[in-house]
Amino acid sequence: MSPAEEEKSLPLPERWPRASKFALSACAAAVAELVTFPLDLMKTRLQVQGEAAVHRSGAAAGQAVPYRGMLRTAAGIVREEGLRKLWQGATPAVYRHIVYSGVRMVAYEHLRDSVLGRSEDESFPFWKAVVGGMSAGAIGQFFASPTDLVKVQMQMEGKRKLEGKPLRFQGVHHAFMKILSEGGIRGLWAGWVPNVQRAALVNMGDLTTYDSVKHFLLLNTPLVDNSVTHSFASCCSGLVAAVLGTPADVVKTRIMNQPRDKQGRGLLYKSSMDCLIQAVQGEGFMSLYKGFVPTWMRMAPWSLVFWLTYEQIRGICGVSSF
Repeated sequence: MSPAEEEKSLPLPERWPRASKFALSACAAAVAELVTFPLDLMKTRLQVQGEAAVHRSGAAAGQAVPYRGMLRTAAGIVREEGLRKLWQGATPAVYRHIVYSGVRMVAYEHLRDSVLGRSEDESFPFWKAVVGGMSAGAIGQFFASPTDLVKVQMQMEGKRKLEGKPLRFQGVHHAFMKILSEGGIRGLWAGWVPNVQRAALVNMGDLTTYDSVKHFLLLNTPLVDNSVTHSFASCCSGLVAAVLGTPADVVKTRIMNQPRDKQGRGLLYKSSMDCLIQAVQGEGFMSLYKGFVPTWMRMAPWSLVFWLTYEQIRGICGVSSF
């Protein structure tokens, strides 16, 4: 058998390992995103309520804050906008995770296995896991930033309708084209800096924690590489990711949702640092943790669903465990 014929006889995961891992992680992320998306919508609404910069600009003068907690936010959305609105913006969110999760997972495994390198006993030093997780998250989020921008802006359409404002978008494609026409290519990457910063912190919590906890358990306890170990590691990763990522997520959401001039420049915030300073000065430090409960309640089940699905799909397709 010639080398070409031998290569063709190999399973797809062995012929195209990175493409296969990209596809598998994208499938797992799509499932996790659809299951937990309503919590992401609640988190986004909570993060923009009571914005000090909006009130100073006069854009929301005289308007009461419509929601004050996660449950009241959910009830208000269902009562005033309808049950289906809990999934408003889900399509670009799924698009985003296909790109984001696919790129970050492939990047992390490449960094871990080829660039940074594991130890002889197959362990991965914690500092290397931190570097790999932050780098992979930043790379993945940069490529996925346009879809994240569309998701955030579409999530706020229901709120605009209740305030009597005209809707900005007719659908995902229209949102992409309108943002592109108003701000150019750069407009699609509005807010990418806090977005990438957040992703780096979240993945330091998610990827780093999951990988470190899982392999610590496998090397130092009687636990084996199964769903119990995956579940425990994913619960730890969801909590750490929420604690590290929520402040950057608040800044990212506000920058992406702010009104812009004809040149695509934000009218409320000059930069992510300016948004951070205004939030702390105008609303207090804890404003950086607005939406923390739904963020954590989303990240915990998201991590659980994603990692369990991802590990199971890898096993079914003949790919080694993460």
